[in-house]
Amino acid sequence: MTAIGATLPQLDAESSKPNTSSVIGMPFTPVNPKIGIIGTGGRGTNLLENLLGADAQILALCDIVQEKAEHAQSLVVKSGQKSPELYTKGDHAFESLVARDDLDLVIIATPWNWHVEMAVASMTHGKHTCVEVPAATTIEDCWKLVNTSEQTRRHCIMLENCCYGYNETLVLRMVHAGLFGDILYGEGAYIHDLRDELFSNKGEGLWRRTVHTERNGNLYPTHGLGPVANYMGIQRGDRFDYLVSMSTPQHGLEQYRKAHVPSSDPRWSERYINGDMNTSLIKTANGLTLTLKHDTVNPHPYDRINIIAGTKGVFADYPPRIYFDEQAGGEAWGSIDNWKQYQHPLWKEEGAIAQKLGGHGGMDYIMLYRLLQCMHQGLVPDMDVYDAAAWSAPGPLSTASVANGSAPARFPDFTRGKWQERSASQIATQS
Repeated sequence: MTAIGATLPQLDAESSKPNTSSVIGMPFTPVNPKIGIIGTGGRGTNLLENLLGADAQILALCDIVQEKAEHAQSLVVKSGQKSPELYTKGDHAFESLVARDDLDLVIIATPWNWHVEMAVASMTHGKHTCVEVPAATTIEDCWKLVNTSEQTRRHCIMLENCCYGYNETLVLRMVHAGLFGDILYGEGAYIHDLRDELFSNKGEGLWRRTVHTERNGNLYPTHGLGPVANYMGIQRGDRFDYLVSMSTPQHGLEQYRKAHVPSSDPRWSERYINGDMNTSLIKTANGLTLTLKHDTVNPHPYDRINIIAGTKGVFADYPPRIYFDEQAGGEAWGSIDNWKQYQHPLWKEEGAIAQKLGGHGGMDYIMLYRLLQCMHQGLVPDMDVYDAAAWSAPGPLSTASVANGSAPARFPDFTRGKWQERSASQIATQS
């Protein structure tokens, strides 16, 4: 075991491979994308409904459960499109979907352990690829996504919908306008009571609880991390340098099982090792700090924390509130409603339909609408494979740090030194 205070290795062997050209700043070739979707369960169906709301073309669907694929197929037909082809014959049916020569984009909404294999296959067959969160669960797989994207010249975009929330986009534009002064620190989290879902006999209950028997760290870092990374300009003038991480004892799942699962149930043989609350502290190359938390197994209102603070003020979410130096009212939080002039153009233009379609308050629709917009107009995507890798990396790095007495674990530089070539997220600068 590494002594406390020692630095863990950077886990960066893949960066030594011959460097192909970066995909930073690489625009899409303009196209009205023809889309295939792998995974038509709850999340995949939600994405499909939002894509159909944005008039996306769906040509192919894949799921190992025939009924789920057929239900998704019926939604496409109901929207007025031709019936998409189904791929349902076994775990590797996706290989036939990505091999088609008439798709421009493949969207992956499957259990986490399939993300990288499917994304690599998709890019290797010439498709731009979007993958649900987290994009990868090991540093080796983060590098695999980066290397494949660079080698194939195809984008790999993690579908981090929280970057497109109303509050997140508004605050990002306020940060970009300089209202918070010099940014100093932020906080993000995924605190969500998922006990019922984790012990369900369907959907994510079939696989997500298993991860709690395999790792002890932050299992799901990106929802809280992505928006704060954008506020801080990560991969855009700054980068994550290292983190330290610690976990509480594990009690939540055991106590829920004791109260709700019969003693004869085979789930009593499971041994949960993931600490209920994992807290990680990240330091950036420019000296900023970011606190990241994860707890899905205890009673708590949903909370991503979503804090950003600088020399002139601070924003905190859940509920949203804001405070600026010398603002009226003394030392009291002010309302974010007073800053509607910074509402993002996408929410001004598409907010009504986004909220009507739902999907986490409309952020799902805004995310997918913007993706299609970038492809239609031949723009550079807002998020790229380097974001997917850097935002997923706290998962394995937190596990390594916890296992080594909270020793620092260094982030690889997935951009290979090119993180200073951009200055801000395009979500902040979009007109």
